[in-house]
Amino acid sequence: MPLRLSALLCAFALSTALPAAAQETVPLPDYVIAQFGTPPTVPTGQLSDAIETAADMAFVESMQQGTWGRDQTLALDEIAASGDPRLAWIISDLMRFVTSPQLNFVLSEAAATLLEIDTPTENTWGIVTDHLIAWDIPEPPDYLRFKRAIFTAIVPEWDALFVPGDIDWRLVSWGGVLIDDRAFDTTDDPCNCIPAADNPEVTDAAGATWLKDDDIVFGVEVNGEYRAYPRQIMEVREMVNDTLGGRDLGIPYCTLCGAAQAYFTDQLPADVERPILRTSGLLSRSNKVMYDLTTHSVFDTFLGHAVTGPLADKGIKLEQAAVITTDWGTWKTAHPETTVLAEYLALGRNPDFRNGRDANGPIFPVGDVDPRLPVHEDIIGIVTASGQPVAFQRSKALVALRKGEDIAYENIRLKLDAGGIRAVDTNGADLGSHQAFWFAWSQFHPDTALWPG
Repeated sequence: MPLRLSALLCAFALSTALPAAAQETVPLPDYVIAQFGTPPTVPTGQLSDAIETAADMAFVESMQQGTWGRDQTLALDEIAASGDPRLAWIISDLMRFVTSPQLNFVLSEAAATLLEIDTPTENTWGIVTDHLIAWDIPEPPDYLRFKRAIFTAIVPEWDALFVPGDIDWRLVSWGGVLIDDRAFDTTDDPCNCIPAADNPEVTDAAGATWLKDDDIVFGVEVNGEYRAYPRQIMEVREMVNDTLGGRDLGIPYCTLCGAAQAYFTDQLPADVERPILRTSGLLSRSNKVMYDLTTHSVFDTFLGHAVTGPLADKGIKLEQAAVITTDWGTWKTAHPETTVLAEYLALGRNPDFRNGRDANGPIFPVGDVDPRLPVHEDIIGIVTASGQPVAFQRSKALVALRKGEDIAYENIRLKLDAGGIRAVDTNGADLGSHQAFWFAWSQFHPDTALWPG
């Protein structure tokens, strides 16, 4: 009897490959080999007609029909026997949505065969995907078509997002929530998503009696106006479209990578409408994937440039304002004129839920992590005028700055601001720095320098 995929998928509701030479890859760091072992040989070239047909049967027709039966099992056996580890990417994509232990085991066994690793018995999707990322296994031919068929069968609203662009679709996975596609300024309407806030209500500092002095806030200053975005609210909303100091802002917060960022969404080319940033429900190496509601252009959340859609075609890259991570008591004392988001925006949720759920490391696959710092070490990240990314270890930088020591790197100078740290240039102009976990910064800036070295 075929298995109903509707009962196997999380509901929010092959012969051989064509002979080819081995894929030439950059040698992996020793720490990757130590943790993940030696990667399998990867072929190049197109898939054979038989494997292409088997992949269609296993990954496309199963999603279209909503069933997994004998035909899919035979097709998966043929894929596993192909010796082409590139196909494990598509298996991993399907594994992300499967809840049936029976089907999950069959898929993980096929992926393990292709990757030449032991079949994982727990955290199967995570282990398979970590190996794929750490080894940088290339994607198979026609990969986006297969991935799009899987993801849009689960959430049809993703249809406009899964398009070609300057994005590594291998690294995109499901974050466990649905897309926020509500119209601008309707964010008080309920949604089965992580609910962004547009033009949020604010109070003055005296009106924020609900905040404790040691509560974490993300402070932003634009043209002499100050606003605090409490973490209790940002962990629930994860995206705010706001106006401060006469400038429009989009402010994403990724709970998984400990990063609040502030992007200016105005002063763009005349033919570009203000981007309205929303949470897509997707992740890239545990970093939220945001998109523009108007054009459905996907943005690299960490770097601020559009990677697909009309805004990518126009080369849109958003300028950042600095975000100061500090506590409410210090922020309001340093900036008594500050405004702060209103309490109701937290929707009654308990604060700081993130710190418990990933205390033992990232809960989504991230592959290898640069071992120079612990994965969840806080850093202050910035890119120099020469284009060199640099991360400042926050704990050591705070100690040095409080002692009155100078911290400089090329054109960058660090200074204390309301208990947090801001990066400025040699003239004191803000450079748009922000705080993040080391694993996230080092993934998106693999050539980053580290202070202190």
